Amino acid sequence: MPDALTFLEIVAGILLLFGGGELFVAGAVALSLLLGIPQIVIGLTVVAFGTSAPELFVSLLSTLQGNSGGDSIAVSNVLGSNIFNVMVVLGASAAITSLRVRSRLVRRDVPLLIAVSMATWAMASSGSFSWVAGLALLTALVITLVWEVRSAREDHEDGLDDIDAEGASTTPVAIVKLALGLVLLVVGSQVLIKGAIAAAQTLGVSEAVIGLTIVSAGTSMPELVTSLVAAYRGKADLAIGNVVGSNLLNQLLILGLCALLSGQDGLLVSPELLRRDFPVMVLTTLACLPIFWSGGVINRLEGWLLLGAYGLYLVEQILSSTAAPGIDEFRLFVLVAALPLVLVFLTWTSLRWMQQRRSAG
Repeated sequence: MPDALTFLEIVAGILLLFGGGELFVAGAVALSLLLGIPQIVIGLTVVAFGTSAPELFVSLLSTLQGNSGGDSIAVSNVLGSNIFNVMVVLGASAAITSLRVRSRLVRRDVPLLIAVSMATWAMASSGSFSWVAGLALLTALVITLVWEVRSAREDHEDGLDDIDAEGASTTPVAIVKLALGLVLLVVGSQVLIKGAIAAAQTLGVSEAVIGLTIVSAGTSMPELVTSLVAAYRGKADLAIGNVVGSNLLNQLLILGLCALLSGQDGLLVSPELLRRDFPVMVLTTLACLPIFWSGGVINRLEGWLLLGAYGLYLVEQILSSTAAPGIDEFRLFVLVAALPLVLVFLTWTSLRWMQQRRSAG
């Protein structure tokens, strides 16, 4: 078992990342409000970047360590965070209250996220992200950001009335929050990485498993809190846009930068991640489309369904990492029972919505 110091390092790192992410988001949103950017674009870009900052710093510092263990934490942190964002952040937000999905998400942003997820999986299939792949991802990021900012003009009628800028109505206050949040993010990342690697060594599990579970959940806390608060206050655009935007930035920005800075060998991807977790990330991203499309609302039942799916994923991670005797039976249950039920439910909700539209027409 990990000793008390290792446990305290992990907890302290997560708390520092949480505080830093909160300050960074507050400053980023305040500055974007001063620029007059609509809510949905704030969620997809500014808030998404702020809440993805913990993942960015943890993955970058892991990569710069220059070993395969650091690469495993960097890549698995991105995969685990994206899976956590869709299943837990979006699921918990919808479990609080049904979330109405704006049509631009279904038309543009979710298809873009699906395309990016498939592209990163294809890039990783060689066993590493080369610096060329990193450059391509960063180029795609620039194009995406320009596209989102230009679309702000089209969506300007969305308005900014329902976004708060409490305590950050001036530029100096916003800059101070950004700077302080940045410091906490750097320190928290270093503490969390140190504790996570020590825990992996003590428990005898791979760095990839630690990155997919403890590290990814810890670095995703800002996304979770931001979306839960937004959902509770009725700001569905901010809650959903934060998830979609964060998942885009996790792949384009974090994987792109890590690959670019990883040297000649590239950012190494373990076979375990390619075999299991990349497909899971792509499947959860694909699941967004029918959920968002069915009536334009993510209802509470769908939210609980996403949370339950993450519970199954977490159990599979624990069983496989400990080589538990029931792992094969559990995987068979997921394959022949849980997965078909989810597919039937998604198909049924989509068909029911199409029938309602025909009846209304």
